[in-house]
Amino acid sequence: MKRAIIMGIIISTGFAGVALGGDNPIADRKAIMKNTGAAADAGGAMLKGEVEFNLAAAQLILRTMNSTAHAVTYLFPEGSETGMETTAAPSIWSDPAGFQAIADKMAADSSAKVTDMDSFKAAFGATTASCGACHQGYRIKKN
Repeated sequence: MKRAIIMGIIISTGFAGVALGGDNPIADRKAIMKNTGAAADAGGAMLKGEVEFNLAAAQLILRTMNSTAHAVTYLFPEGSETGMETTAAPSIWSDPAGFQAIADKMAADSSAKVTDMDSFKAAFGATTASCGACHQGYRIKKN
């Protein structure tokens, strides 16, 4: 049931182009995180002036990140702690409430109404801060 809900969220909000592995949550979360990273890169480029601000693109960037925020806690089921060079930290499973709190904050931050560059900058900054907080506490750093 949870997988069906996640798949619906992902497909309905911009992840349709991501090939998901079906019964492999590590592959699924890697694909989704890669897509989210691309959205973050696009947002960063927009904020740096490397690409022109585009309201529709800015809104899509935040919707993509919002989809991840809503799906992320379901992408780490018991039994997916190891394998496929995962960088998931044990704290995901030992501190699920903290992990959920960051996902909830990211969902709230990324759902802010964006109407111009200033509102995008505020929403994107808060959203990426949540991403960073999750990476700090719930991701093993690669050497």
